[in-house]
Amino acid sequence: MSGTATASGGARAEAAAPRTPASRRRAVGIMGGTFDPIHHGHLVAASEVMDAFGLDQVVFVPASVQPFKEGKRVTPAEHRYLMTVIATASNPRFVVSRVDIDRGGTTYTIDTLADLRAEYPDADFSFITGADALAHIAQWKDSDTLFEQAHFVGVTRPGHVLA
Repeated sequence: MSGTATASGGARAEAAAPRTPASRRRAVGIMGGTFDPIHHGHLVAASEVMDAFGLDQVVFVPASVQPFKEGKRVTPAEHRYLMTVIATASNPRFVVSRVDIDRGGTTYTIDTLADLRAEYPDADFSFITGADALAHIAQWKDSDTLFEQAHFVGVTRPGHVLA
């Protein structure tokens, strides 16, 4: 079952967030990740990007199987999803999507964006990721078309120096 969990109580809904005036497309941040576990840094980064870029909401998307972590021990996807729902519950502008978990298999950003486009046809996407990950975007699946699907926002992580 594909859908979105709102941060308030984890209830699922197929369409998320209230509509905005027709004159303006919704600005939706997408924060994909393993979230093993989700932590304060993820929440702060999402909040700061939301404020800095005027986003209406941020959709957290726990990965099913992260391609750069294959073979590593990772908490089961359902547990990571539930941890993400709990962690985002205090912010009504945060929602959690199951699209990657429900699709199963390896999670690729291009597929995540396509699935979310079906759920948010009226939105402009900003994909939020670590600047260290963004530095390797050329290695991502279909990297030549990613920038047609979303704006990309790199956030710094402690210990990572931008060169």
